[in-house]
Amino acid sequence: MGAKPVILVTGANGQLGKELKQLEQAFSGYTFIFLSREDLPIHHFELVRNFFKGYHPQYLINCAAYTAVDKAETEQDLAFQVNGEAVGVLAAVCKEYRTRFLHISTDYVFDGNGTAPYQPDSPTNPQSVYGASKLMGEQQAVQFNPESIIIRTSWVYSEFGKNFVKTMMKLMAEREDLNVVNDQVGSPTYAADLAAVIMQIINSGKWVPGLYHYSNEGVINWYEFALAIKEISQSGCRVHPIPSSQYPTPAKRPSYSVMDTTSLLHTWSLAPKPWKESLKVCMARLHN
Repeated sequence: MGAKPVILVTGANGQLGKELKQLEQAFSGYTFIFLSREDLPIHHFELVRNFFKGYHPQYLINCAAYTAVDKAETEQDLAFQVNGEAVGVLAAVCKEYRTRFLHISTDYVFDGNGTAPYQPDSPTNPQSVYGASKLMGEQQAVQFNPESIIIRTSWVYSEFGKNFVKTMMKLMAEREDLNVVNDQVGSPTYAADLAAVIMQIINSGKWVPGLYHYSNEGVINWYEFALAIKEISQSGCRVHPIPSSQYPTPAKRPSYSVMDTTSLLHTWSLAPKPWKESLKVCMARLHN
C-alpha cells in the first residue's frame, strides 16, 4: 500500500472548509490537511512552495477568500491580494508540483443584468470590488495553471459561519416583523452539498479542467428564501417584501445571478439537489 493521496484545503475556517472537514471520515482513502489563514499565508510564494515541498499534495481545494462584500469596497488591496494574487500563487505552485488545483469562485463575476441562466462562458462584468477580485482569481488560476477546475457558486449558507439562513433564524426569533428584498433573484447553495460535489469530482478520478457552475436546483428571490426559512422554523415573524432601493448597501448586488449547472452535473454524472430539501437538512442540523 502506498501513502494516501494528500488533499490540502485552504480557507479551513470558512463555511465550505468546515463542511469539507465533516466529510473527512467518509473519504478515509485520503489524507486531509486543513489550513487557515494563520497556518499558511497563501499570497506568500516561497512559504507556499516550502509547504508543498514538505507535503507534496495531490490536490488543493482553495476555499480561502475575502468574502466581506461591502467591506471590500474600502479594503480593495486586501480583497485583490486574497481573491486575486494569492490564487495565482497557489495555481503556479500547484503546476510546479503537479498538484490538481480546484478553486471556488462566485456569481458576482456577472453584472446581474441577465434574464437567462449564466453559462460558464457567458461574458463577465463584475459590479463590485469583491466580484472584480474574484474574477481576477479565476484569470490567475487559468493563466498560471490551465489544468485548474474553477467552480462558481452562489448564495452559500451552512450551519457554520455567518450566512443568510442563520441571520434570518436569529432575527425571526427576536422580532415580530422583518423586511427582505424581493428583486434579487438567484439559487441558494448549501455548502455541505458543494463539499460533497467537490469530493465526488476528486474521487471520480476524472479530471476535466475548466469553468463550472454549481448551486442547488431552483430559482428564488431573497424574500422567498426568507419565507421558506420562516415556514420550516414555524416562526410567527411577519416577513415583508421590499425593493433593493429601500436597503442600500456599499457594494452592488447582482439582481439576477442564476447560473446554469448542467456542464458540471453532466461531466460527473451528478444529480442536482432541490434548494428547499437542502435548506430543511441544514435547518434540522442547526436545530439539533
